[in-house]
Parts: sequence; C-alpha cells; structure tokens
Amino acid sequence: MYPTNKIIIDMNRIGERIKRKRENLNMPLSELSKKVGISISALSQIENAKAFPSIITLKSIAESLFTTVGELVGENDTLTKNPLVKSGEIKFVKTNSSGTKLFLLSQHENGKQMEPYLIEFEENSDTADIMTEHPGQAFIRVLEGKLLMQLNDNQYMLQKGDNFYFNSNILHQMKNIGKSSARAIWIITPPHI
Repeated sequence: MYPTNKIIIDMNRIGERIKRKRENLNMPLSELSKKVGISISALSQIENAKAFPSIITLKSIAESLFTTVGELVGENDTLTKNPLVKSGEIKFVKTNSSGTKLFLLSQHENGKQMEPYLIEFEENSDTADIMTEHPGQAFIRVLEGKLLMQLNDNQYMLQKGDNFYFNSNILHQMKNIGKSSARAIWIITPPHI
C-alpha cells in the first residue's frame, strides 16, 4: 500500500517533460548536458526513458530549464490535464501473498475523491492485505470468474456481470472460488491505499 500523498513517478513522462521544456527554450541537447554536467548520451537516455536521473541530476536539469523538480516529475499534473489512462498504462500497485494483483486504473492525484482499481485473482487467491476496513464506501463489478464476498458474517456469491456496493468500514474480503482466474473492478471512496 502507498499513502495517498505519495506521487507515483512515471519515468517515461519525466523524459518527455524534460525534452519538451528544453525544446520550448530552443536549447540544444549539448547545451543542457553541459549545464548539467552529464554527457549528451546520458541526457538523451533520460529524455527517452532509457535511464532515470539521480535526484541531484534531476535538480540540476530543473534549474537549467528554469523549472522545478516537482514540475518534471508531474506533481502539478491534474485529472483535467490528463484524464485518460490507456490500457497499457495502468499502474501495478501490489501483489498479496495469495497471488492477487492490484492495478490502479486512473491517474494518481491527491485531490481525488474516489479511486478505481482492477483486481486480478489467481485460482483460490483472495484480497487479504488489499481490501481493508476504512471509512467510506466501495463498489465492485465482476468482469470474469466466480468470487465469494465476505461482508461481516454474511457471504455473497458474485459472478460475471454482478455488482456489489457496500460501506467499507466493516470487515470485507473477496476470494476466487472458481476453477480459473477472476477479475473485478473495485472503486473506493475516499482513496486510502
């Protein structure tokens, strides 16, 4: 789990931002590399997301481009600037001990009021250490497979196409009880993972 105030850094986007800022200043690659004190090749690799700069190098790049490290890592990107997450861009969050994988389906931003996830279950895997009690509400839509939802002392069988909405401040957990993998969309409010 990661705190909601943590910025998830997309290395591809850092390189894009550096290149865009440099080009907007009509600054050649050679000039920026000289100012920063790294080779042209190293700077090119950073811009093309083949290398990631140290924080010291990133700070030097930011100063040379008359911007901030925060701007280069996307601190100021908002949902209104970048609301789209393509299928190949969803962000892996974690895998628990049973093999369930969690993916974030939106941009990560401090001001969000809800957070959508994709949960992928292996056979017999569950949501231990993924779904935890927290103030708020949650919504689940089963995309494929058979899941058993435990909500306090009650159990519910969920299958493809089923939807489940509940207060998330009570004990809840899902388990894949089918003979194959399963997938579900999980939306929580407020964000807490």
